[in-house]
Amino acid sequence: MKLFNHRYLGLRGTNLNVAVGMIAGIDFLLFGYDQGVMGGLLTLPSFTKVFPEIDTTSAGTAGLTPSQAAHRSTIQGISVASYNVGCFCGAISCIWIGDWLGRRKTIFTGSAIMVVGAALQCSAFSLPHFIVGRIITGWGNGLNTSTVPTWQSECSKSHRRGQLVMVEGALITGGIMISYWIDFGFSFLNSEVSWRFPIGFQVFFALIILLFILELPESPRWLIFKGHEDEALQVLAALSDRSAEDKRVLSEFAAIKDTVLEAKETRFKDLFTMDEDRHFHRVALAYVNQVFQQISGINLITYYAATIYENEIGLTPFISRILAACNGTEYFLASWIAVFIIEKVGRRKLMLFGAAGMSASMIILAVMTKIGGSGPGIVAAAFLFVFNTFFAIGWLGMTWLYPAEIVPLRIRAKANALSTSANWAFNFMVVMITPVSFSSIGYKTYIIFAVINAFIFPVVYFFYPETAYRSLEEMDTIFQKTKNIFSVVWTAKHEPRRYGKNGEVLIEYEATGEHERRVSNAVRRGSVLSHIDSRDYSGEKGTTRQLSEDYRGNPGGPVPLGGI
Repeated sequence: MKLFNHRYLGLRGTNLNVAVGMIAGIDFLLFGYDQGVMGGLLTLPSFTKVFPEIDTTSAGTAGLTPSQAAHRSTIQGISVASYNVGCFCGAISCIWIGDWLGRRKTIFTGSAIMVVGAALQCSAFSLPHFIVGRIITGWGNGLNTSTVPTWQSECSKSHRRGQLVMVEGALITGGIMISYWIDFGFSFLNSEVSWRFPIGFQVFFALIILLFILELPESPRWLIFKGHEDEALQVLAALSDRSAEDKRVLSEFAAIKDTVLEAKETRFKDLFTMDEDRHFHRVALAYVNQVFQQISGINLITYYAATIYENEIGLTPFISRILAACNGTEYFLASWIAVFIIEKVGRRKLMLFGAAGMSASMIILAVMTKIGGSGPGIVAAAFLFVFNTFFAIGWLGMTWLYPAEIVPLRIRAKANALSTSANWAFNFMVVMITPVSFSSIGYKTYIIFAVINAFIFPVVYFFYPETAYRSLEEMDTIFQKTKNIFSVVWTAKHEPRRYGKNGEVLIEYEATGEHERRVSNAVRRGSVLSHIDSRDYSGEKGTTRQLSEDYRGNPGGPVPLGGI
């Protein structure tokens, strides 16, 4: 029985887009909360009492040999990073179930799994029990983070897509901030509630998603891909607050449909082909984009902020926890800068700005930590804030936006699942090695990340094309005109735009010649989906060009769903 009587909660146009954005945002709020909640618990006495085998505080390691202390750091890394193992597995599983379930049902499934995992974590009395709960929670989050950006992007207009997805990135930091302050507030309790409640609180966000996600529209691109064309047309109309017969709705429908016509049911190996669509090139850009976010060193701070302040800089436990909470708050506020400038500045400039600033911040952290003392310690503490600011502006939301923009529809679910798995694999690596690295090489850990961020800058400059103000279908055209990995930036810069900065149509889709080319390719390749009768594109009409002319001659009329 449906909880709500009206379709899409009775919402249309801007209100419906806001509702989609809110649920996507709550999912990323949940994601951020999970990322940050462990940071304030690792040094908490009530937590280390239950799990003494991961206590790396000075009190916990007193009397241990260096090898025993190093072993304890390794166990702590495994315990914290086990969540990332689950996230990796969840992301990879989307390769096979993402297109089968659809965007909404995948998100619903992921959220339900997270509820189970959270319950296991907050009820744990042994470390294996706790780790199993973290893996299950991560599995659900991996499903969600592979799917939500795709769902959001496929339901958004090109001139608002970047801003909406960057809001999701900002809400990641919102979740981190909430988790830090909840950790801090409950740290004053002497009972186990001080860590069990913060871990269990994430269920609140998951339940909101479970309640509303199936009431909102499915991705129109996925619907067309699966042959539900009438429903897709209604979704496009609802998102635009126009009738299904409106010329602009029909034009967008035509562009999406023609992209689907070129598609076929994909296999995993199709991600690595290099025909005119340049799948492998685009998947590689998406994958490396996710890798760069993680090897920048952000989760060195996100997971271990309080530990760094206490163990590496030498502050008291109380000051360390309150600084970690303040760090999360500043991180959240800084992330909103990108929301307001992403469409004006573009993707490339923000990524370049972020990489340069993060590299400089890591150099200063290394120098100050090497010098030691109260003055350099204060500077080092401040530059943990500065690093977060550069990351929040340049890279926080970017890796959830850019991969969804860069890959074509036919492989989007699989490609985004693969690229998201890279995020979690390298997240695991960073979270796993951080305690061991600080224990073994100290301040030199920061030097490693400084060099990595310096390397990111030229890679983005030479290989990553701008996607701002481009429809998802326009990116297909850009890559089809690209001859090698070095020319895509130039091609994107010089390809005429179909949409303006306010979403206005600059070039009608029907005037681009893309329709004839896509339909012709679909028929030539025999790649029309099984639910579409290829006779509608040839045979009965004679030629694909005649089909296009029939549509152009009646642009305000109903679209022939058998073939646009």
